[in-house]
Amino acid sequence: MHTALKITTFTAALAATFGTAYGVGNVLDPVVSDDKTTETAQHDSHATSTKNDEGGGGGSGTEEAGGHAAELPGGLQTSEGGYTLDLKTSRIEVGADTELSFAIVKDSTGRNVTAYQREHEKELHLIVASRDLTVYRHLHPTRAADGTWSIPVELPKAGGYRVFADFTPKGAAEGLTLGSDLAVSGPYKPAELPKAAPTAIVDDYKVTLNGELRPGTGSELKLNVTKDGKPVRNLQPYLGAYGHLVALRSGDLAYLHVHPNGEPGDGKTKSGPEVSFTATAPSKGAYRLFLDFKHEGKVRTAAFTVHAGGAPAAAEPTTAEPGADEHGSGGGHGH
Repeated sequence: MHTALKITTFTAALAATFGTAYGVGNVLDPVVSDDKTTETAQHDSHATSTKNDEGGGGGSGTEEAGGHAAELPGGLQTSEGGYTLDLKTSRIEVGADTELSFAIVKDSTGRNVTAYQREHEKELHLIVASRDLTVYRHLHPTRAADGTWSIPVELPKAGGYRVFADFTPKGAAEGLTLGSDLAVSGPYKPAELPKAAPTAIVDDYKVTLNGELRPGTGSELKLNVTKDGKPVRNLQPYLGAYGHLVALRSGDLAYLHVHPNGEPGDGKTKSGPEVSFTATAPSKGAYRLFLDFKHEGKVRTAAFTVHAGGAPAAAEPTTAEPGADEHGSGGGHGH
């Protein structure tokens, strides 16, 4: 994984032509719900998650100079570069401690990969995030001799999730991020994307974000960590860095994994209170940023909502015609 990772998206025209070749993973199964109301809410939420964000996010394409389409962002494909993420656990129960297992399969042989290059002290990084971006887990599973990875997980909300495997096969020039869908069964309650704010509170810590995520160009993001109002100047190395940042695009959950500018022991990078990153958004739209940092022996995660290219304009208020309810005539949802 690179210090500054740039990713861009396909053109809408190319996506229309080769849509099936560049799918965003397996179709998510319906989530079991205790009542019809939550089942209907889940259906609406899942349908909405496949649409583009207002302002161009969620998979709208761009084309590079010369008419050549750029590669897809990470995490949108189950198979890429000759490798496939085989998620063996596709459904779990909400709140239940369940073993999540998977393998990385080399397509040319059909066999599980058993040799990896270590990146940031681990052979593989596993990210699990809910489709509404309100639940996030950064995990490090255990690999068996046959190449099967496993780790116990307990997820607090029912609904659709995306599982990301971030790894580099041994001998490969670059790493890959593959994604697959996970269903968490239980009563489902849809949630809005948290509003954009420059600060995040986690335990006794306050993390402040400075800088803007920009589409198509690199920009510096600085995150300042304080505890009880005082700067934290003794952040601890975590996986070989003072911080790890993952960005997920709202809608399709395109994945961007970047690491800080500098590293512990390089003679110039301080152990806080500021951690600096350089990142490029693949498109305009809403993103959720997740910062992992370690202090006093514990890893914590601070989350932010940001808008690359500026926040979308507020919708104009509308007045319903007499006799029409909020969802249209007949009380339906307009599908």
